[in-house]
Amino acid sequence: HLAKSLLAGLAGDVRVSGKTIVVIYYNTPNVERLREHYEHLPERLSAEHVDPHIPWLYGYKLDFRFR
Repeated sequence: HLAKSLLAGLAGDVRVSGKTIVVIYYNTPNVERLREHYEHLPERLSAEHVDPHIPWLYGYKLDFRFR
């Protein structure tokens, strides 16, 4: 799976901002490729008319940042 092969084994942390869970990865290889697909995920999903809220995460949205 693409996400598993790109994101497994990376250093990072998890924060909550409002109703969004933000996963922050540090010193990520291929960072531009990941940013293109994962940063601002809730906005990207909404633009495609997909509800970004995840029911099994109590309705929180999930977003990613790469530093």
